[in-house]
Amino acid sequence: MKFNPINYIRNKSLRWRIMMCIGIAILMLVASLLTTMRLSLYSMSNLGDSYKSNSELTHFSQAVTTTEKAMEDYVNYRTFESIDAYYNARTKIEDYFEKFQELPSKNDVAHKEYIVHQLTEAFLYYSNLAISARRANNEDEIQKNYTYAMDSYNYLISQVLELNNLRLQQNAERYDANQSKIVISNTLGIVFFLVFSVMIFFVLYITITSIMEPLVEISEVAHKVARRNFDVPLFNRESNDEIGNICKAFDRMIISIREYIDTIWEKARTEAELKEKEIEMQALYTDAQLRALQNQINPHFLFNTLNTGAQLAMMENADKTCYFIEQVADFFRYNIQQQSRTVSIDEELALVDNFVYIMKVRFGNRLEFIKNIPEGTFPQQIPSMTLQPLVENCIKHGLKNAKGIISLEVSVEEKNIVISISDNGEGMPQKTRDAVFKAVMAGTTRLPDDVLDDNSTHNGTGLISVFLRLQLQFHRYDLFDITDAEGGGTKFIIRIPKHV
Repeated sequence: MKFNPINYIRNKSLRWRIMMCIGIAILMLVASLLTTMRLSLYSMSNLGDSYKSNSELTHFSQAVTTTEKAMEDYVNYRTFESIDAYYNARTKIEDYFEKFQELPSKNDVAHKEYIVHQLTEAFLYYSNLAISARRANNEDEIQKNYTYAMDSYNYLISQVLELNNLRLQQNAERYDANQSKIVISNTLGIVFFLVFSVMIFFVLYITITSIMEPLVEISEVAHKVARRNFDVPLFNRESNDEIGNICKAFDRMIISIREYIDTIWEKARTEAELKEKEIEMQALYTDAQLRALQNQINPHFLFNTLNTGAQLAMMENADKTCYFIEQVADFFRYNIQQQSRTVSIDEELALVDNFVYIMKVRFGNRLEFIKNIPEGTFPQQIPSMTLQPLVENCIKHGLKNAKGIISLEVSVEEKNIVISISDNGEGMPQKTRDAVFKAVMAGTTRLPDDVLDDNSTHNGTGLISVFLRLQLQFHRYDLFDITDAEGGGTKFIIRIPKHV
């Protein structure tokens, strides 16, 4: 398998990568420092070499003067210190002496070095003869050689000064040239420093970017997940460093969340289907109960109705009796024929008029019915026998007073047709209202036993059945409500969507 350095680095830990980056930066800084120091040393070396020859020539002149002084002291005083100083100074002269030009030259400086070289030999030669003559106490030789040595010394010193001036002029030219080299060296030092700085920045940028880019991606995905947006792409990173492990764990978490959400949705869908089927079955059971109740005409109601008709037949002309009996017949006919289909709001309102007429004939002035319906038609479809049970419930509770007042009002809102039916009875307790809505939510048609009155034969089936059939047709629980009527009593509110 071919070695890939990029993948190798990515699979290393963050600590290793950071330390490697720091190590490379340190090496680059050291290289930059060493390069700058090398250039500075080179510049200083060139600058120092410019006047090194003058410095050496000065030391040589000092050694010659010291030698001459020691020779003179020995010739005059013959002391051990003077002879020792003489040979020490002579040794220094010989060290510098070997560096001078030994042959004539066309170059002024080299030729002057040749003259100094020859005069130095002559000075050393005669000074040595003077020392030897002094040891032998040969006065004639001492004076002669001492004179020759001093002449050579004086001429040598003058030539050394001339040579020093020539070298000074030559070194000045070299100094100017070295100044240019120093500027170039300094410029190169700055250039190398900038280059290494850029390289260090580039290495740091690449390393930090390789670390921060996945962290930025993780941060963005985390914000989306926090906003409940789980439709995010997976990282699918193959690296084995800390970030790669975080990305892999994040991918597994996202997949688990998606699977969990899918499971929840599937479970919710299944429960909704079961709930809907349960409601449908309950509605079918309720409809069956209603059909059974509707097919079993209430004997007490039918007796009272027919008795009222008989009384009208005796007290009044047959026309009123005929009309009354027709209204009763229409009511039962509607009840039987509309069991299995939906009807318009207008048809339900007509049935309410029919039912209220029968009730007013029966109860006379004890029942007052107030109707407030705007002009126009209401063709919106609702389940049959929706309004009549509510009106019947209000009459039942309103007649508990000396006079029952029943009110039916229809209003048009932006999205709904609102039908309100109220009475002036004692009102429905809050406990009973809550039980009605709980029964509708649970899909049952009977109130709990602890809610029903002990002496009441009404189990809430009709009222709950109306709400259940509305929920089943429109699939909404916000279409019905029970509130307190103005001045006391109970008010039923039904909202029918306008566009159905």
